[in-house]
Amino acid sequence: MTDTILVVQHEDGTGPGLVGAALAADGFGLDLRHAWAGEALPASLAAHAGLLVLGGAPNCEDDVAAPWLPAVRTLVREAVADEVPLLGICLGGQIVAAALGGKVAPRTAAPEVGAVPLRRLPGAWGDPLFDAVPEGARAAQWHWDDIVALPAGGVPLLTGDDCLHQAFRLGRAAWGVQFHPEVLSAQVSDWSLSDGPAVRAAGGDPDAAVTTVRAAEAQLRTVWSAMAHAWGRVVTTRG
Repeated sequence: MTDTILVVQHEDGTGPGLVGAALAADGFGLDLRHAWAGEALPASLAAHAGLLVLGGAPNCEDDVAAPWLPAVRTLVREAVADEVPLLGICLGGQIVAAALGGKVAPRTAAPEVGAVPLRRLPGAWGDPLFDAVPEGARAAQWHWDDIVALPAGGVPLLTGDDCLHQAFRLGRAAWGVQFHPEVLSAQVSDWSLSDGPAVRAAGGDPDAAVTTVRAAEAQLRTVWSAMAHAWGRVVTTRG
């Protein structure tokens, strides 16, 4: 086992950001694979201490638009079965949920964008990642699909007014989140430029999203860096 974490990136502009910086500061190597650009994924996690699956625009089951997704699902299932520490972010969290028997569906309302307050659920108490996340902590959102049902045995950890499953745990070492703990206002501003017209057409407000993330930036940095460090401790402990 090494101290290297496999990081799966699904598109340009959606890198590991704040989470990656925290893990690098803790001494982890990041084996970043640009799956959308044709970089191959390993057949197994034998050479990696953890798996970080990032966000992106494709639907988690659209293997035509994202032909690397079957390989990601294989790695996710291996991680859960072998208790290799796993963290799925937004699309990554949706992949974790769907690959293990949960359900992801397009939102019936406008896309959820901006900094949104989250509520703790009973499962967060004592959780290695979310025990220290305060009630009402804001999280950056930018998603068109929702996790609508967790896999069997999934423990809900955080929820919100507009999206039921914001964070969950599977087993002792796998987590998925619907939000983006890795981004700050600069990243969301970039997304508002590239994705803003589509968000407006669907009834969302990308400009307000940037404003709310910018206003919450100090808390975003503090809370979600701490969560990333906590996941790093899980990687170290289980390695």
